[in-house]
Amino acid sequence: MRNDADTAWMKERQIEAMYRARFEERRHATEALDALFTDMSAGRDTCKRAWIVGVAHPRVPHLSERLTREGAQAVLDRAEGLALTYANTRGIHPLANVERHNPRLGLRRWVCVNTATNERSRWKEAWLAIHHDGSVSLAAAVGGHPKSGEEHFGGHQIESYAIECAVADLMALVRATAEATGNDEYDLRVGIQWTGGEPLTILTKDPMGFTFDGVSTPLHQFTPVESTVNAAEADLDYFGHVHDLAQDCVNQGGISYVHLICPPTRDS
Repeated sequence: MRNDADTAWMKERQIEAMYRARFEERRHATEALDALFTDMSAGRDTCKRAWIVGVAHPRVPHLSERLTREGAQAVLDRAEGLALTYANTRGIHPLANVERHNPRLGLRRWVCVNTATNERSRWKEAWLAIHHDGSVSLAAAVGGHPKSGEEHFGGHQIESYAIECAVADLMALVRATAEATGNDEYDLRVGIQWTGGEPLTILTKDPMGFTFDGVSTPLHQFTPVESTVNAAEADLDYFGHVHDLAQDCVNQGGISYVHLICPPTRDS
């Protein structure tokens, strides 16, 4: 242990106490993610179409003043710009389908309600929240998106673009919220909820730009992907985490590469 300029060996009880504190921190973080994920998954029509759910919780929440409505709006504006930096507009961004300019007060959070409410747009339904402790949560329908004209994919079929855009939006929201609340390290979890009878299939694009399922691995259950990131690190390093999280998600369905999230090289 260091005390100013003095250093001394830790006693066994001190070592035990430090490890106990570390394990408790880890347990509380897991419980917080479980609660956020369960809360954001509730009420989704997962028997009809697959939903992606992403949540993030600061490892050690920095207790500051709660964000005002104007503060939450600023976070959402910042997140929208970041998300379009991480993934372009070729995919459907959940942030584009929620009421960003008028977040509503919820239980210790600001809630952005879905704006895709009519029959023609309901396929891109999305919800998100910025919690007063710096946590964020997002849910978006990713199964059953339009195929061509009036035809839609099955509820179990998910285009990889939709996953990439959801991950980009979640990570942008984490980054922007961390900046506004003074947090840094976040634990994250991204999962796909589907309770229908057919196995999940993640679709990619062939070299001609057409939807392709020839390399897809049918999934009877999507295993949630977890990670820890420092939301205050350098832009390029954080961009790399956005890419890696999205790649972990699509890899699970047999897809090797992401298409929309392309971090620049350090040389460029």
